[in-house]
Amino acid sequence: MSSISIIGVGNMATALGGRALAGGNTVEIIGRVPAKAQALAAAVGGATAGTLGTAPAGDLVVLAVPYAGAAAVVREYGDALHGKVVVDVTNPITPDFTGFVTPADSSGAQEIAGAAPAGAHVVKAFNTLPCDVLAAGLVEGRPVDVFIAGDDAQAKAHVSAFVESLGMRPMDAGALPMARALENATLLQLGLITHSAKKPNLFLGVSILS
Repeated sequence: MSSISIIGVGNMATALGGRALAGGNTVEIIGRVPAKAQALAAAVGGATAGTLGTAPAGDLVVLAVPYAGAAAVVREYGDALHGKVVVDVTNPITPDFTGFVTPADSSGAQEIAGAAPAGAHVVKAFNTLPCDVLAAGLVEGRPVDVFIAGDDAQAKAHVSAFVESLGMRPMDAGALPMARALENATLLQLGLITHSAKKPNLFLGVSILS
């Protein structure tokens, strides 16, 4: 099992924190407003509340914050993230859901990696899952697929083990530049939700034919 620090107190933090604890992981919740972090830690049951700015306790540090503030959070922690695996769950999508706020040759995860200190390994994961789907973990008895991308094999293995502890299936998509494809997958989902499915809990998975 893993030790997890979740930076953020929103719906994704709530869903991940609850599933992580159910999977036997230790969880620390960190937020800019200590009272909110403490309230979420109590709500998910069994988590502790950390202090923003001090070194995260977890080996995995999950950025469950809006993309607009994610790189700033990483820079704020600086060398305290050395040796940590930073899990980016964000989506750098424009407010009108038509494109990205990142450069055309980059991704949100790559921009965050550029802000991270040497020795920290950024892995993209969970960004294609709505929080309700993430909280469920299973859909019609089938484990939900979690796509991951990163440059460090050991870091991806760590995240994959964490995903499996949640009762989900890790799917390695390749190196960190593949994060752009995963962010495009979320953009596709938003388009399908808006124009076809008309429901917010659409998600993408993989079926492998025998």
